[in-house]
Amino acid sequence: MTQRRSDHGYEEEDDRDFLEWEDHVMATVAGEVRRRRKELRWSAQDLADRCEEIGYPIPRNVIANMESGRRANLPLVEIMVLAKALHMSPISLIYPVGYVTKVRQLPYEEQQSAWATLQWFVGNAPEEGATSYMLNRFQAHDLELRSALAAAESEDYERWKVKTAANRIQREAAERDLARCVARAANAKRELRRLRDAIRADGGTPPDLPSLLDNVDPPDIDTTEEIDL
Repeated sequence: MTQRRSDHGYEEEDDRDFLEWEDHVMATVAGEVRRRRKELRWSAQDLADRCEEIGYPIPRNVIANMESGRRANLPLVEIMVLAKALHMSPISLIYPVGYVTKVRQLPYEEQQSAWATLQWFVGNAPEEGATSYMLNRFQAHDLELRSALAAAESEDYERWKVKTAANRIQREAAERDLARCVARAANAKRELRRLRDAIRADGGTPPDLPSLLDNVDPPDIDTTEEIDL
């Protein structure tokens, strides 16, 4: 098979020969770098200057050779720097969803949806039998952190409503709402604590907590003990 090159890499195929997977990945990244650079109306030198500002110079001729397909390799660190310089995420260079419809996930595999392959890459669609327990716990932690933070913010708001109630009826209604918010926040914090304990039990370090949730994981007590939420 042969794939025709565009600003978004190799996309269209015919049946004449086979494009190697490594070339396919590099061409997709190079095509997206070129597309985004043009979108920003930057020259290759503009992009090189921004890479140097980041602290990892990538010369103009290297960028030009990459975009034209004359370069033999593309290190991961350069993808990271190029993404930062272009105000993108690295994954968007590797799998530019919306601009490339299909990519080849691994050598000798048929092309599949760029979105589905991106989900596999970031761990949202793991391989059968995968044991990414820590990644799974961090993903669950992120969801519970958002839930606990929203509950804590609601609790603060309801406390403000109690303090500023104009009369007894409004204050009693606000107190009932506050009680519900306190219970919801306590449950969310307990679940967040459970996940943080599980991360530590597996030898990991949980992410930092925002100040609004600093009572979930106090530094001065054993984190396996129950706390008054």
